[in-house]
Amino acid sequence: MELWIWISVAAALFQTVRFMLQKQLASGQLSVAGSTFARFVFSAPLVILVVLIYGVSQDYALPEVSPSFIAFGMVGGVAQILATLAVVALFASRNFAAGITFKKTEVILTAGVGFVVLGDRITLLGLLALLIGLVGVLLLSDRPENAGTRHFSVFNRSAGLGVLSGLFFAVSAVAYRGATLAVPSDDFIFRAGVTLAFVSVFQTLILAAWLFLREPGQIRQTLGLWRTTGIVGAMSMLGSYSWFMAFTLQSAAYVFAVGQVEVIFSFLVGIFVFKESSSRRELAGIAALTASILVLVLFA
Repeated sequence: MELWIWISVAAALFQTVRFMLQKQLASGQLSVAGSTFARFVFSAPLVILVVLIYGVSQDYALPEVSPSFIAFGMVGGVAQILATLAVVALFASRNFAAGITFKKTEVILTAGVGFVVLGDRITLLGLLALLIGLVGVLLLSDRPENAGTRHFSVFNRSAGLGVLSGLFFAVSAVAYRGATLAVPSDDFIFRAGVTLAFVSVFQTLILAAWLFLREPGQIRQTLGLWRTTGIVGAMSMLGSYSWFMAFTLQSAAYVFAVGQVEVIFSFLVGIFVFKESSSRRELAGIAALTASILVLVLFA
């Protein structure tokens, strides 16, 4: 099995743990923006430290970055912040497993973003995969209180937040791949680290400025909960570094497709940590969305 597949699975695992902790933080301890800030403020210094240590050990000099690297990094950073805000807000209205699966619409949406930005073509089987995924999204978009009834509401806050988070994550993935490929180095570990260090610092500054102006108490509260937020930062660093390394080795759509294993991880967390259950409609939606990814990867 190729290296990028194992790295993608590791990224999904780290990300599941991070979202689990963020769900707990967003349940009364921090605001949505505060819990999002937690993943960046502790992650950025860790990434810089790792890159410096690795660069020194390999006798690398800091690479000269191009305007395209900065542009890709900034677009990806802003898109990821918006995506994370959307998915953390989603946790307040749906259970953990369904929330993660809504976010995984990023796999389908990445194919769409790739077509618009890079001109990637979609085959007939790829179109079939998109339609199957749409069925899954429609099933997942219903409110929990409508389970077991004939009433089916598609246009609601949960559906909007889920699809929005997937779209922003798709944009960020394509931008991050562009940024990593713009780093002048043959070492995929170093390229991923340099990109992640730039993006993490950029995102920390943006969110810090936002919280200072709009929610100043959240900065102090986030730092005060360092025992939990520090772990969020560490998991964020490990997960993001893994995603970035995979992006340097394979297209974002395929990386995210393998990352669909996060759905399984989230089910286990939902059952054993949050003591949650899923309705038949949610299970059917998750199955359809997963099937669409398998068709997209294996046959399209």
